[in-house]
Amino acid sequence: MEYTPSLFSGTESEYLFNALLVTTPWQEDEVVIFGQRRILSRKVAWMGDASFSYSYSGTRKTASPWSPGLMLIKERVEKQCAHRFNSCLLNLYHNGSEGMGWHSDDEKTLGRNPVIASVSFGAERAFKLKHRESGEVVSVLLENGSLLVMKGETQHHWVHTMPKTKKINMPRINLTFRMFLG
Repeated sequence: MEYTPSLFSGTESEYLFNALLVTTPWQEDEVVIFGQRRILSRKVAWMGDASFSYSYSGTRKTASPWSPGLMLIKERVEKQCAHRFNSCLLNLYHNGSEGMGWHSDDEKTLGRNPVIASVSFGAERAFKLKHRESGEVVSVLLENGSLLVMKGETQHHWVHTMPKTKKINMPRINLTFRMFLG
């Protein structure tokens, strides 16, 4: 895991957060949990080089074309990571009551050792990784404008979460850049 606290300045982060908020084709997020379809309060979008489909948690998303603001972010992330990405999953968390449970990004469509580049705008939130065997937990505060990169065998040995919290009442947009193999 590599963490860059200010890939984007405060001014850039504020501008990009607002641009993403109004230009992204946000949709309700649906998941299937124990055979039941649930609509979550967070909003999602998926953008990419092509209109391919992506499945996770029992739902299917189709990629929209890149927005100009997201392309600008993508180019900076690719330069920082020295890695190319062809898609991005966007999540809009309205406040701390929305989060993600423990999981790994280990879908076959991402390849054996995917590089996942996660950019955060808006409210600072805790991000935790837990080792599958030892139970060791690592916590990182994802700052506004930050970049967190998971690569190598991270998805094989670790699960991660963004826990819910009542302390956060501001929105957050998270972008996870990926190389989708189809």
